[in-house]
Amino acid sequence: MAKPQNTGPDGPKLPVKQLAILAVARFAEPLALTSVFPYLPEMIKSFGVKKNEVAKWAGITGAVFSISQSASAVAWGRASDRFGRKPIILLGLASTMCCFVIWGMSTSLAMAITIRAIMGGTNGNVGILRTMVAELVPEKELQPRAFSLMPLVWSVGSVFGPAFGGFFAKPTERYPGLFGHIEYFKRFPFALPNLMACCIFFVSLMTGLLFLRETLESKRHRRDWGLVLGEKLTRTFNRTARRQHQHRHRRHSFVDDGVSAPLLARNKMSSSERIATDVEPPSVKEIFTRQTVINLVSYTFLALHSVTYDQVMPVFLNYPRDNGSEVSLPFKFASGFGLESNKIGTIYTIYGVACGLIQFLLFPVLCARFGVLNCYRAAMLVFPAIYLITPYTALIQDDTLRYAVFLSVMLVKGFVVIIGFPCTTILLTNSASSLRILGTLNGFATTFSGLGRAFGPALTGAVFSWGVDRGYMIAPWWLLAGIASIGAIPAWFIVDGDGPTRSLDSDDDDDDEEEALGGEDEGEGARYRDDLDVAGLDTIIVSEAVEDSDGESSEEGSLYGATTARNSARASKASSTRKLLD
Repeated sequence: MAKPQNTGPDGPKLPVKQLAILAVARFAEPLALTSVFPYLPEMIKSFGVKKNEVAKWAGITGAVFSISQSASAVAWGRASDRFGRKPIILLGLASTMCCFVIWGMSTSLAMAITIRAIMGGTNGNVGILRTMVAELVPEKELQPRAFSLMPLVWSVGSVFGPAFGGFFAKPTERYPGLFGHIEYFKRFPFALPNLMACCIFFVSLMTGLLFLRETLESKRHRRDWGLVLGEKLTRTFNRTARRQHQHRHRRHSFVDDGVSAPLLARNKMSSSERIATDVEPPSVKEIFTRQTVINLVSYTFLALHSVTYDQVMPVFLNYPRDNGSEVSLPFKFASGFGLESNKIGTIYTIYGVACGLIQFLLFPVLCARFGVLNCYRAAMLVFPAIYLITPYTALIQDDTLRYAVFLSVMLVKGFVVIIGFPCTTILLTNSASSLRILGTLNGFATTFSGLGRAFGPALTGAVFSWGVDRGYMIAPWWLLAGIASIGAIPAWFIVDGDGPTRSLDSDDDDDDEEEALGGEDEGEGARYRDDLDVAGLDTIIVSEAVEDSDGESSEEGSLYGATTARNSARASKASSTRKLLD
């Protein structure tokens, strides 16, 4: 079994720059998707749908997105295996950006549902982004921090999304002085928040195009014109910072090499690459172990009820407070909050801010104190209680108290969501036997959770419409409570595993060789061998920098000399180490 890598000053580090670029690429999607929540009930009513049918069609609208996303997830995953992660990510961003422009101009329910289906089917970024994180950070000890990044980005995006949707829907009515004379917004009252979201998509798209590096093994070394352009722009603004970044001492990782590295053809493959070419695809038995299956089931249930809650909530908040139905407490009543999209947007913004603060301040502390598995189990127990309480908040007569209690319930829900999703991602990762199955496992996780996200809103929306027709507002919420109760059961069968192995079978042999160093620092021999493999590459990178420089050849030449000397020292040290190993 491979020994853990050193995480000290000379040990592996998170590739912060590439993770940050992934975060920027991911940010536009939660922002755009959550921007729909505040105005979706009003949008559906504008198509001529009866108020008691709004929940059903809102659920269907959300479901078709998830169904099409799940149906295409495997195909997009295979496309990323063939063409590379980066082009598929960029294609998904561009497609979603275009779909959002058209979505804002929907004039019928059929058109809106069709666009949502296309939007889901043409974007497979969720699973691919997880795979890229796994490829960027193969070290188990660093993966909890890396895999918590995407839920954090979702939280931040969900702060701005509802604000866009709530405050900028129907701009001619809310801001007549600014938009009242614009005929376009009179005809398409829900277009403005989508146009604003598209600006964020464009920033994400350009950031990914110019700075995101390919992580797929077979495509890493092809020429990337986006990176070339991004490097030229970066060098134009700050050449000195770029030189310091290229030559400072750090661990060897393909994501941390100079920007020129993916553009070069290497004379020989590194040891890890030689091993990777001989690996067979993972079998079904390797992927679906007992623990991975339990984790997938638990994750699917969590996605089902938590996302359904978020999608049904705007309909509940928009539903009239007094619709003349019979009231017979504690079960029979059909009262909502009667809010418009701008107030719903405010509530979701507060909710998103709170989730972000929880992610930053409380989640790391709680996981360090109680452990990932214990935190996850506790969160699963809280969900059913939240769903049972939610409909009764509408019965409070005092406005201030009603909003205070409702926000308290939502904040508790946000707290357990922020605990639940990163924890289940970490537990799913730790259930994998090897890093080489992690991409496939994430693809299945996306598919199964997508099915849950589709089934939940469709079913709960239909139950909402059925319940309010008969005076039972509790029907959809108690259904969610039942689903969450069942979904909590698998959490008690999950075991927090040791995580996937970072390398292949040869790791055992490498460990035996490293022990021959006689008590020296663990992994030094492996690091010397890696240094030897990349020594020539460092020189080529500096040589290219010399060719690209404008009148700075003497300074770059000094760097070349320094790099050559360093490579010679590395080679000498590695040679000595090899003799010891032999």
